[in-house]
Amino acid sequence: MSKSKTVYDSIVNQGILPLYFNADETVSVEILKSLYRAGIKAIEYTNRGEKAANNFKKLIEVRNAEMQDLLIGIGTVKNLNQSKQFLELGADFLVSPGFVLEIAEYAVANDIFYAPGCMTPSEIIAAENAGVKFIKLFPGNILGVEFMSTIKDVFPNLSFMPTGGVDTTKESIESWYKAGVVSVGMGSKLVSKSLMENKDYAAIQNNTAAVLEIIRTIKH
Repeated sequence: MSKSKTVYDSIVNQGILPLYFNADETVSVEILKSLYRAGIKAIEYTNRGEKAANNFKKLIEVRNAEMQDLLIGIGTVKNLNQSKQFLELGADFLVSPGFVLEIAEYAVANDIFYAPGCMTPSEIIAAENAGVKFIKLFPGNILGVEFMSTIKDVFPNLSFMPTGGVDTTKESIESWYKAGVVSVGMGSKLVSKSLMENKDYAAIQNNTAAVLEIIRTIKH
């Protein structure tokens, strides 16, 4: 199976892509472990600030030693240089807040899973024409469920995942699934600032396990 297909399957099977960043290396590692213990097999670590690269390097090190079946992608890459830097550190996939043509071309040519953030039909068309198959609807809270259900039929060959504005409730998650998404991106609603500050890793694990259970119920 191709590398990008492996990532795609993992994100779609679990139905959620958790994403987070913490400037503290140890906190970043502990959150990774909590998400993994909850049953997560694909995670996006966000590229925010100068600590991101070193922290990411550490996450890959810990993953390789203890969680070999976990895929770790890098989010908020805005150009090809950044993307290559994190791919060299071991990133399994790439996510960006907008559509970046040079990243898309490189990813498609090298069988790397790339989820660009798109907000308009024009951006989605540009991504599709570049060979991208998976679209991150961003920001999901601005676009809303109605946007997704309206555009779905125009893009029958693409898969969609909203990020931003997805709550951990069954109502919120189910409304997006009914609109036609294959997964939901979840950041601060899942790994909140207060849980990180309090180092409440048990709560992060429990919340994530609960969301996975909600998604299983919705799918079946």
